[in-house]
Amino acid sequence: MLKLMAYERGYKPSGSEWWDTKEGMKFLSERERNQDFDKEVDRRLSEFLKKGGVVITSYPAPWLCDAGLKLWFHASQKTRAKRLGGRDNITSRKALNIVKKRDVANKKLYKNLYGIRFGDDLSPFNFILDTERMSATEVAKISCKLVSEYSKDI
Repeated sequence: MLKLMAYERGYKPSGSEWWDTKEGMKFLSERERNQDFDKEVDRRLSEFLKKGGVVITSYPAPWLCDAGLKLWFHASQKTRAKRLGGRDNITSRKALNIVKKRDVANKKLYKNLYGIRFGDDLSPFNFILDTERMSATEVAKISCKLVSEYSKDI
């Protein structure tokens, strides 16, 4: 949804690494200055959630919507930086700086917008998965199993 809205505003988002480019950072900076922007993203995502049958990656949605299965994937900043560096082919130092900056920005943003204690209050989540020592394949398998089990119950 963020990429769609970036595109609507004249940006050219592409690939998962786009967020860490100068253009991506500029977009995120503009987004931080306009609280209505995130509220619009969350409103649009809520429409999808209400329809069901979707998988959405959204930081605030678990606190804003009662519907659906909510999974929190935990890993240390160091591990997340290693994954980011490998994915985007950047140094571990640069990746760690990005992860730290994102963590601070997300906590501030969601606290200001909704009063959410992002990363600290995990009460909305059905499952908290420690992915510190897991491969992407292992995370995907466990996630799919949880979604499959959840889908049987609804």
